[in-house]
Amino acid sequence: MGITGQQPRMLTNRLELVPATVALCDAESRGPAALATTLGAKVPRSWPPPVFEADDVDRIRGRLIADPMAADWTLHYVLRRAGSGVGRPALVGVAGYDGPPNADGVVEIGYAIAEEYRRQGYATEAVMALLGRAFADSRVRVVAATTYTTLRASIGVLVKTGFTQVSRDAESGVVRFERTRHTGEHEDVTRPRGFPDVSGRGDVAT
Repeated sequence: MGITGQQPRMLTNRLELVPATVALCDAESRGPAALATTLGAKVPRSWPPPVFEADDVDRIRGRLIADPMAADWTLHYVLRRAGSGVGRPALVGVAGYDGPPNADGVVEIGYAIAEEYRRQGYATEAVMALLGRAFADSRVRVVAATTYTTLRASIGVLVKTGFTQVSRDAESGVVRFERTRHTGEHEDVTRPRGFPDVSGRGDVAT
């Protein structure tokens, strides 16, 4: 049985981004079988991705309980939609926001794709969906993301989707990227930079 929630899901050519709920966080904590039942999707053997840890789940759960409005700016489970010769939906990763935009209009995003589904363009497609939702909110001026210099695929996703590197810490290897809403410019974030559509093959972040 799949989940039912009040928060809107995001749909792309191939994906459905399902916002985290307390019920989903509880299912995640109980293990892959519970998560599969709650999501109504196949969960890969490698789940969870290395950068998605129990502490992250606890933090998201606590935030959703403390501030129900945070559900608009939370983690999403990234599902490959059923259809076009594909059976039941499959959980391919996570992607989402690290809270609402701050006073400067900046919102942070993050993403991780399961090992079985990397290098199929899913991270690029999910990031484009996050950008579209973020820039639909007039408060958002900048969408930011951080990664590491060693994660070349992650950097590739950000470059493709229009982000620009703004800082780099030589000691830690942390790199920060931003995509800015230009004044007076209508944000067209339906396609990654230089790509004809988001269903094309691309590098996928870990």
